[in-house]
Formats: sequence, C-alpha cells, structure tokens
Amino acid sequence: MVAVPPDLPQGFASGFALPQVFPDGAVDVELIRDIAARAEAAGFDSLWTQEQLIGQAQSIEPIALLSYVAAVTTRARLGVSILVLPVRSPLTLAKSLASLDVLSGGRLIAGVGLGGDWDSGAFGVPQGRRVRRFLEVLQAIDALWREEKPQFEGEFFQLHGTQMHPKPLQQPRPPIWFGARSEAAIRRAVRHGDGWMGPGSSSSDAFREHVEGLRRALEQAGRDPATFAISKRVYLAIDDDADRAERRLREWFAHNYGNEEMATAVSIWGPPSQVYERIDELIDAGARHLLMNPVFDYEEHIEALKHYTGEQ
Repeated sequence: MVAVPPDLPQGFASGFALPQVFPDGAVDVELIRDIAARAEAAGFDSLWTQEQLIGQAQSIEPIALLSYVAAVTTRARLGVSILVLPVRSPLTLAKSLASLDVLSGGRLIAGVGLGGDWDSGAFGVPQGRRVRRFLEVLQAIDALWREEKPQFEGEFFQLHGTQMHPKPLQQPRPPIWFGARSEAAIRRAVRHGDGWMGPGSSSSDAFREHVEGLRRALEQAGRDPATFAISKRVYLAIDDDADRAERRLREWFAHNYGNEEMATAVSIWGPPSQVYERIDELIDAGARHLLMNPVFDYEEHIEALKHYTGEQ
C-alpha cells in the first residue's frame, strides 16, 4: 500500500526537473515533451533545468531546452538553477532570458550563482574576482531589463544607453533565485534576489543550516520572509527495491557529476513511505518549494509525487 504524506503547509508548491541529461547520448525529445506535459497536468507549479556548459555529461543547454518546453506547455513556470553568471556576457544573457520570458508568456524563473571551478581558457574568463564579476553581470542584466537606456559603469562591463529589446514580459523583472551555500553568498541572495534554492548536491542537514542562516539574513535586512522563496533541489528515487534505486542514482551521478559517492550523500531513495518521510523533513525545515528531481522513471515519479502538488 502506498503511504500518503501528511497535509502540506499553506502556500507550498513543488516543481519537477525535466529530462535533460542523457547518459547514452541519444536525446529523447519525445520524452522531454511528454514529461513536461504530464508534470504540468499533474499540478507541478514549475519545470526546471540546470546548467552544465562543459563536461562529460550529455546535457542539453538549459535556455534552449526551456524555449522548446515553453511551446509545449501553457501554465507551469520555467526555471533554470543555476546559471553561472561570472562566465556570461550580461547583454547576451539578458537578451536570451528576456526572449524566453516573452515566448513563454511571462513564466521564467532565473536561478543564478557563482558556480565552481571552470576552464578559464575555454570561457576566456579568469577565475579571479568571481564575486565582483558575478555582481556586475547581475546588475547589468537588471539594468537592461528595467531601463529604456540603461546606464551602468562597472570594472568589467559598461552600459552607456545600450538598448535591448524586447524587455521581459514580467516587470520590473522575472524573479531571480540564488543558488548559494556560504554565509556571504546567502546574504547576497537576500540583498539582490527574490528567492533561494538549496543545491541538489547538498544534504538535507546542510539545507537546515542554510535555512537558519537565510532566516537570520532576512531578519537583518528587514525583508518579509513570505515574499522570498525558499526551495531545494531534491534528487530522489522511489522504488520498493532500495538497493536498486541507490545503484541507479549512483550510475547517473557518475555520468553527470563524475562522482557516484555524491548520490549516496545527498539523495533520497527507497520505498514511498521512506521517501515521503525525508521530503516532509525538508518541509518542516522551512522549504516552501521543492524541486523534485528524479533521474529515471519520470512518469512513475510524477504519479508518486502528486500529493506534493496538491493532487491526489
């Protein structure tokens, strides 16, 4: 018998991660289309991607993928978490995201972050001054979205009345959610962002600690917590055979992250009752949005997770 999770807190919502990584190298466009439609119909409030521009994983570029999904859905918001801002051009990224917001009818959520180490030669961007570059890209994008003839004078980027159209449909800008772990990064999220998503590569225990720091930062900044999204990406696998679920997660993590041990450290897996219990712990810790991220058996997971959309 499938265990039924308890009632959800008021205002809780959940998103669903789109099929994006294809370890066998064969991109299944039909699967993407089908899962996007099924997840939207099941009541998931948003459909999500992540960015991995370089590396061994067979991963579709997130903005291109969301542009496709925008054409085959009508209601669900479309999110990417996270875009690595320090390696991006603010003008081209602002243009791409604004175009996606227009094409989707104003459904974009833009997740941003510093990212980890990157190949300086491949991007033409040095590793140093990451925070400064991150903030300048963010501020320049904000100016391009809000202002008719934006003015911005930074160390790396300058806008002297540079015009960019169309503007996003969502005004004054689409919501920006931060991916952040450190105390300083969480404070930046509160200062500059509209929400925060705990990374999938962090544990449930780490999420609790991050939420405590986030609440302190919100209080210190005088921000209303009700207006700031608190979310987490949750890698999970629901299967009565827990050993099989863990094995499949480890295989996927080995392909996507090059680290199968991470799957065991950060994922939730096992029979329905066990998975629901772990998800409920995240909600009790303060999550008011969860990005459900199965990496196989997508249809089965949509059905098993319907309660977290308010559908049963």
